[in-house]
Amino acid sequence: MRRRLTALGALLAALMLVAAIPAAVGGSGKAIIRTQVLTGLPLAYTGTKAPIRGVNGGGVPWVIGFGRAELAQGGWLEVKVKGLVIDPDDPTAISRGIAGTNPSATFRALVSCLTADGGMQNVLSDPFPATTGLGAGDAEAELQLSLPDPCIAPVLFVTSAGGAWFASSGG
Repeated sequence: MRRRLTALGALLAALMLVAAIPAAVGGSGKAIIRTQVLTGLPLAYTGTKAPIRGVNGGGVPWVIGFGRAELAQGGWLEVKVKGLVIDPDDPTAISRGIAGTNPSATFRALVSCLTADGGMQNVLSDPFPATTGLGAGDAEAELQLSLPDPCIAPVLFVTSAGGAWFASSGG
């Protein structure tokens, strides 16, 4: 009987430790972005044509097969993309021989927040690996960001290493 109580106590202690891990890494708090849809970069937003919250688009249109993201109030971000590639139907991309590819070995996440004082703050993550080549563009990351508090009306972007966006939240 004593052995069972000791084992039960150890199990409960382990469960409490596992439950505390998300809070320790910033995973606590309500989700401020939870999306099963990320949208690729349309031609109208490429380059400096129409920046969104000060973030320029990549130089050519991009499409995405699948994207999801969840961002907690504490800044813990999980993002997953599949098939984030240069638009295979874009005439410029076709003529340059880059249609349907992902040439970027790393992506970054950028969260744009409106701040309580009426300003805006863009927070860029460290780079995370992405598959490259024809039909590639897969990436997953779990990241801790230092967001303003509160982060009002957040927008999530998946960007190049330099910060030009390829996909965004919304759809």
